[in-house]
Amino acid sequence: MSTVVTVVSSLFLAYFIALDLVYASLFAVSFYQSGVHMRRRALGGDDVVLRSPLTPPMSIVLPAYNEEACIVASVDAARLLEYPELEIVVVDDGSTDETLARLTEAYDLVRSRAPLRLQVPCAPIRAVHISRRLPNLVVLCKENGGCKADALNAGINAARYPLVCVTDADTVLEKDALLRAVRPFLERPRETVAVGGTVRIVNGCTVDDGRVTRVAAPRSLLAAVQVVEYMRAFIASRMAWSSIGGLFLISGAFGVFRKDALVEVGGYDVRAIGEDMELVLRLRHHFSARRRRSRIVFVPDPVVWTEAPESLGDLRRQRKRWHRGLLQCLWWHRGMLLRPSCGAVGVLGLPYLWLFEAGGTVMEVVGYVTVVVGAVLGVLDVEFLVLFTLLAMAYGVALSVSALAMDESRSLRPQSAGDIGRLLLCTLLENVGYRQMNALWRFTAMLDMLRGRGHTWDPLSRKGFKAEPDES
Repeated sequence: MSTVVTVVSSLFLAYFIALDLVYASLFAVSFYQSGVHMRRRALGGDDVVLRSPLTPPMSIVLPAYNEEACIVASVDAARLLEYPELEIVVVDDGSTDETLARLTEAYDLVRSRAPLRLQVPCAPIRAVHISRRLPNLVVLCKENGGCKADALNAGINAARYPLVCVTDADTVLEKDALLRAVRPFLERPRETVAVGGTVRIVNGCTVDDGRVTRVAAPRSLLAAVQVVEYMRAFIASRMAWSSIGGLFLISGAFGVFRKDALVEVGGYDVRAIGEDMELVLRLRHHFSARRRRSRIVFVPDPVVWTEAPESLGDLRRQRKRWHRGLLQCLWWHRGMLLRPSCGAVGVLGLPYLWLFEAGGTVMEVVGYVTVVVGAVLGVLDVEFLVLFTLLAMAYGVALSVSALAMDESRSLRPQSAGDIGRLLLCTLLENVGYRQMNALWRFTAMLDMLRGRGHTWDPLSRKGFKAEPDES
């Protein structure tokens, strides 16, 4: 048995050395690309995009289910976005509260008799409303489709413009987010299919009139750890994958797509648990199979703010759903794996996801079990275990600190020294307990998938965008 423990320990060590090398490579590419992007940003150009007759009009889709508390504020915030020609499409996905009544009162909605062309499948649309006060507002009332993907498909059907921005009714966009996101479409209009941006945590920040006016770290340590996690994911990972043409995910919280491409692939798949990743992989597969050049890119400047879970129960449900969505996408699109015709996503992106995101969960749990078994059998090399654990933690902290430093260096609204210190503490806490909890949740999500369970969407509790009072 001691031989088995030794072999497993050696494999575990080799695996995590490989994983750390991959992380280091991604970070190095992101660091270089961040410098390139900052130099381009210094040249400006938002005013040019805003005034240019070449800037394509855009429809922003806001799916809403029982959002009576925030839907009017969300539409008002969308009205303030800087963009030359913007249509706002609100999809009331069978709400049982006063969502439609609040919209009707605020914007004087009336029923439209104009026909709606259904280009992608969605649940029946009961009515289309337009506003007497806001000519660029359209409100769809539809039967509940059971998932966000169905509501988004309805919004795609109603969108009049060639670009469609997909977001959530309970997110906050920076006022220049659309101007920054549209640039790749202007630079290479025939090839650019989709653009994603940075998602940040709004917990602890001050939000006034639909805008983040003060950036601050969350008081909740659980939310603060997620701030560090998001920074590393977006700044030190997605930028790298985008630069090599291997981006496999555009967050459902914010993405801009060509409408014709969405229609061509049939819109979002309502069966998908992770509809955002599934759509990106399907777009990749669709265009590569037809040998048509396409670009799906990440631009760090378009920033959208979203609320992070502050309870372990909500976080557990979110992370299990994310992992089930990942596993489902990998299985559905397994035909793309290692296919050169699918580009960097097939050759690099999907192998990374299989080996280090899906497989990493198994390896991590096996590693913990091996430690326990080795300790029980008395064959555990305690000195080696302590050294390896300390090195792994130091490496993880170093990556997170580097991502935090990179984010602060390029931020137009840097945080206070106290907030930075709090986030630095969280880079340590992330590796002590938080990471292990996530590994366990992902492992149970994998077991749920194998047993055919866990295909439901579990809603998360929301506190809303209210800043916490300062301590005196």
